[in-house]
Amino acid sequence: MALEMRVLKQNEWDAWFDHLELAFGGVTEPAPARELLRSLTEPDRSLGVWDGEDCVGSASAFGFRLSVPGGALVPASGVTLVGVAPTHRRRGVLTSLMRRQLDGIRTGEEPIAVLTASEPEIYGRFGYGTAAYSLAVDIDTTRVRLSVPPGTDEVRLRLVDPEKSLADCERVYAGLVAARPGMLARQPGWERDALQDVPELRGGASPLKCVVAEGPAGGVVGYARYRVKPDWELIGSDGKVEVGEVHAADPAAYAALWRYLFEIDLTWHVRAYRQPVDDPLLHLVSDIRRCRVQQRDALHLRLVDLPAALEARAYGAAVDVVLEVEDAFCPWNAGRWRLTAGGDGAVRCAPTADAADLALSVRELGAAYLGGVTLTSLAAAGRVRELRAGALREASRAFAGDVAPWLPHNF
Repeated sequence: MALEMRVLKQNEWDAWFDHLELAFGGVTEPAPARELLRSLTEPDRSLGVWDGEDCVGSASAFGFRLSVPGGALVPASGVTLVGVAPTHRRRGVLTSLMRRQLDGIRTGEEPIAVLTASEPEIYGRFGYGTAAYSLAVDIDTTRVRLSVPPGTDEVRLRLVDPEKSLADCERVYAGLVAARPGMLARQPGWERDALQDVPELRGGASPLKCVVAEGPAGGVVGYARYRVKPDWELIGSDGKVEVGEVHAADPAAYAALWRYLFEIDLTWHVRAYRQPVDDPLLHLVSDIRRCRVQQRDALHLRLVDLPAALEARAYGAAVDVVLEVEDAFCPWNAGRWRLTAGGDGAVRCAPTADAADLALSVRELGAAYLGGVTLTSLAAAGRVRELRAGALREASRAFAGDVAPWLPHNF
């Protein structure tokens, strides 16, 4: 029987999601988490591949707005819920899903697609580059101290109900988005994701807790969401603080929140898993080695409409280069493009017949797009070729950002 790909119907969601759970190892999502995903799913942006009555492939997308260098919020497609049944591997199911999805994203006028990958090696062949990395830290708070900035002692901290404090916390988060490339402006409903508190997913930790920071003038200027995982040894307590989010509008509030997390009774480890690679926390701690810092990929990005995407962001220096771009999967991006940006902020990217200055694939452009990965480092790995002397340095300076990009939650 021939496989059929079609847009998801409302009454097919359960069978479609059951397939996805099977593709990810057969672990059943707890009912509250499943219902949240159901409410966030956009059926008209969701695809299923069917073998008779069985769903054997899936891919979906959420409509997001992504912060890019310069502070603009650009429409972006958040690719998610991708899976192929074990019985239908190596039959082109994933490629066909990616092909149709990218065609649809282009039609919907979203110049960028982004995803967080369960298996990073999969998506490079579809033109996605690793554009943002994150840090995990496991801090021994019996050996590490914080050196806090002036004003930290003036910050007032309050332990609050996560639900009742949601509006205040969302205002803090929204105020930070434009300054950090890779952050997503939370669309309606997504604020609930950060409050998921399903007992089956806590791993023995406490219910979700929230502490807010208030400045001298009053009002919430920062917050931290966390859980405490108690444990005991013969010599005493061995508790862990598992950090979900820490956001603050100023250095004093940020330091005060981390100091609070470091000093929770009966704990001696603080663990956080999705921090930006230039997190100020790294400069507050007394001993970075005892923070057990690990880096991993966070956000994979693809340029779907290359000129629109390159014109949507700002550049850190004047640039005038011709890019020879390879893009076999989305051939409308392939060819030579002249990118110009001047001191007046005007950016233009247009097709050209002029000689190329740099040669690279759309994957490298996606990796460099948010400013956290330099074209120079990609060239050192043999993934960008300089065809005009000086062009690499010029373009790399222009693409580089002031802060590292960061995606603060999975989707």
